[in-house]
Amino acid sequence: MPLNPKIAQLLDSIARSRFAPLHTLTPAAARASYARSAPILDLPPAPLAGVEDLAVPARDGTPLRVRFYQPSAPDWTRPAPALLFFHGGGFVVGSVDTHDSLCRILARDAGCMVLSVDYRLAPEHKFPVAVEDAFDVLQWLFANALSLGIDPARIAVGGDSAGGTLATVCAVLARDAGWPLILQLLIYPGVGAHQATASHAEYRNGYFLSGETVEWMFSQYVHDRAERDDWRFAPLDGTLNAPASFAGVAPAWIAAAQFDPLVDEDRAYADKLSAAGNAVTLRVYEGMVHEFFKMGRFVPEVAQAHADAVEALRKAFEQD
Repeated sequence: MPLNPKIAQLLDSIARSRFAPLHTLTPAAARASYARSAPILDLPPAPLAGVEDLAVPARDGTPLRVRFYQPSAPDWTRPAPALLFFHGGGFVVGSVDTHDSLCRILARDAGCMVLSVDYRLAPEHKFPVAVEDAFDVLQWLFANALSLGIDPARIAVGGDSAGGTLATVCAVLARDAGWPLILQLLIYPGVGAHQATASHAEYRNGYFLSGETVEWMFSQYVHDRAERDDWRFAPLDGTLNAPASFAGVAPAWIAAAQFDPLVDEDRAYADKLSAAGNAVTLRVYEGMVHEFFKMGRFVPEVAQAHADAVEALRKAFEQD
């Protein structure tokens, strides 16, 4: 399939603009640029019954901002399902604010609580701080679920891009901790160690997420290239400290984009999880590029991807 016409129009506009690529900026400037641009293509934030920011302690005592979305008032007689969400941004940019609209859609349409995590970013906080923050919040959620009106037996993890990496790592760590995750909702996750696939070469330039930006982000995140071989950075092919098996993790729903540098590693990761005996659904969205889940204001077809993600959540929560 060719590029979606709206996506092609967007890429042409970017190519003709003077918009500075993220990899040409300082991390602070890149965060500000991403924050300014995030709402432009995204849908307006949906109203919900309750949205509040919580403070959850990391293992070193640092309070992490966690945005708690409630589609309806808590029913203490029947705790609700929940999705713990990690935003994308290459571990360098992004926040609960840049992904607010997506989290509201998932909460509203899936009928679940959503908790979105502001894990600490690189280069101020390098690998594995983001992983540790993500896991610390998951641990806190299981310990405090009932006090939040959440059913600890119906908790999913999810995220987009780098957030998808954190979610799938958490799924393995949760298995080892004996915590019963119900789903991992992975939206074009980054899972490979060295970005050496055919799709990384083919879509390196001109398809929204450039190879230079990927390399810049990862250079900010890891201390050296050797850390890329840690499985918590690269659950697909990382061998350093890798678990003996990926069997027995939560079922996975994986969304990939046809024209995304990450599409080959997403396919390979779906195969890896499936070969280990896990239930996996892979959707490759034709005509789309990286980040398309946040382009719903400009690209009408994004609505179907949102609906598919919601269906996966509702099916896992047995609410369909």
